[in-house]
This record gives sequence, C-alpha cells and structure tokens, in this order.
Amino acid sequence: MSIIFSAIVPHPPILIPTIGKENLKQLKATSEAYFKLEQDLYASQPETIVIVSPHGPLQESAFSLNLNPEFSGDFEDFGDLTTKFNLSGDVGLAHKIKEKMEATAPLQLVSEARLDHGTSVPLYLLTRHLPKIKIIPLYYSGLDLTAHYNIGQMIKNELLSSKTRVAVIASGDLSHRLTKNAPAGYSPKGKKFDKKLIDSLLNKQTGEIIKFDHSFIADAGECGLKSIIILLGILDGIKYEPRLLSYEAPFGVGYLTMNFKL
Repeated sequence: MSIIFSAIVPHPPILIPTIGKENLKQLKATSEAYFKLEQDLYASQPETIVIVSPHGPLQESAFSLNLNPEFSGDFEDFGDLTTKFNLSGDVGLAHKIKEKMEATAPLQLVSEARLDHGTSVPLYLLTRHLPKIKIIPLYYSGLDLTAHYNIGQMIKNELLSSKTRVAVIASGDLSHRLTKNAPAGYSPKGKKFDKKLIDSLLNKQTGEIIKFDHSFIADAGECGLKSIIILLGILDGIKYEPRLLSYEAPFGVGYLTMNFKL
C-alpha cells in the first residue's frame, strides 16, 4: 500500500521556537505530540507528503493542487526573519493526479513556491530528519463537505495506484472562539464543535462529520474541518485506528493532534 502515514495537525506559528520563545511552554502537549508524530513519520520512511492546508489560494468551485519543483518555507510574516527551509515538490505524482482527475474532478493546478503557514509550520516540525522528502500541497475549496470527501476518495485511488510511499497530513485548527479573549471572539458553539468533531473522529463516524450543520460550523469559527474531511476521504476503505495525541486551547483556539495508525 502506498499510503503509509496519516495525521491531523494544528499550525500555530508559536510552535516555532524562535517565535514562541517563552510562550511555547503553554503548548507543551501539542509540542510533545508533534515530537511523537515526527518520530512516527520518520520510522514510516515516506517519499512524499501530501499536505492539505486551509491557508493557500482558495477557489470557490475548485480545489487547488500546488505543482512546483521547489518550495520554500519561512516565518517572516510572524517576525522571524532567520528560520527558513526548502523542500522539493513531487512534480511527477502531482502531474499524474491532475492528469487522471482533470476530466472528473474540480481540481486546478497552481504554482506557488512560497508555502503558506498552514503548510510550513507542520512541515518544518515534521521533516527535520527527512531533508529529501518531496511534498504536494493541496488546498480546499468553497464547495460543500461532501465534495471534499469525494475529492479525497478520488485522490486516494491515484495514491494507491502509485508505488510512491505517501504520507497524508491534514493541517488545520479547530474552533477559534473558545474563550472571551479568543481571536474571533467567544461562542458557546466552539467547545461543542470541538468535542463533537473529536468524538466523531475517535468513533470513526465520518458520516456524522459530513452532516455537520453549516451554521454550527460557522459559529465555531474553525479552519481545519475541510482539511480533515479530505483526509477522511483519502482513508475511505483503509483500515486505521485513530489515536488522540493532544488537544489543548491555551489561547482560545482548539489545537488537535491526531494520528491515524494504518
């Protein structure tokens, strides 16, 4: 099987030591979960990472596949002018996915060499011992949740037909409205959303997640649900065991780290 690793990760820039500094201790559980994931990822020896981010170019009616021979990551937008890294793109596999799906799926190619923080934070933390890893960034769309699950299923078929050892990572934070000082303000729906999503993931109730009410999602103020649903589509039909590594919200934003043991 070519899909050998899968996980959900948050992407707060404060996880980068040069940015978080003394505040990093407030994300101890998430930092430790990332350390565990990084070990598991290295042990699985992937050749390519497909990473789904909510912060790339968003198109209302199409998903975006970022095809580029080289990618660069930095954190200049968060005041860190020194931390930088480069990774190669898997042009061959990305091209194959697009070629196979272009007649049946709303999938468009983009070419953005600079990675968004939803991609760069997880990749910086997870690939430090995998300098030769290739990546394929994927960005979700304005389409409904079912369309995101369906695109995941279609991508899965292409990954399974490839001999490449692929890791799939869904990057995204949960509710941004968990406390009164949260970035998006407080909503009582925030905690309900996070609990319902985590419980549904642990119980493999994918159908329940896809049926989440639009207003319930909007009130939660999240950015990770569609990334997660694409991942669940990719895992459709594959045996996996969800393992909750951490969940915390010290800044009013829900940070979930979950490994799906295949």
